[in-house]
Amino acid sequence: MSDDAASAAQARSELLRLRASIDNIDAALIFMLAERFRATQQVGQLKAEHEMPASDPGREEQQVARLRALAEEAHLDPEFAAKWFNFVVAEVIRHHTEAAEGR
Repeated sequence: MSDDAASAAQARSELLRLRASIDNIDAALIFMLAERFRATQQVGQLKAEHEMPASDPGREEQQVARLRALAEEAHLDPEFAAKWFNFVVAEVIRHHTEAAEGR
């Protein structure tokens, strides 16, 4: 096998290893998100039972600041972390609103 062919084979092997790692991380993220939504559904039920607002802007602001700091510490773009959180919170608020409406 030529050096070029050996190098290409090694690169393909490394690519497969990296993709397997990414697949495992993606699976872990999905299960963590599911666990997070189970917790937020309980929050939504509690809020609905006590006629509390579905949204808590103060809490959301604190969380964005916290996640931005964590993202910086983890060398992740803080803006991306904030966008991710806002996306998740929008879904959580939708769930809380549905719980309040008795759906």
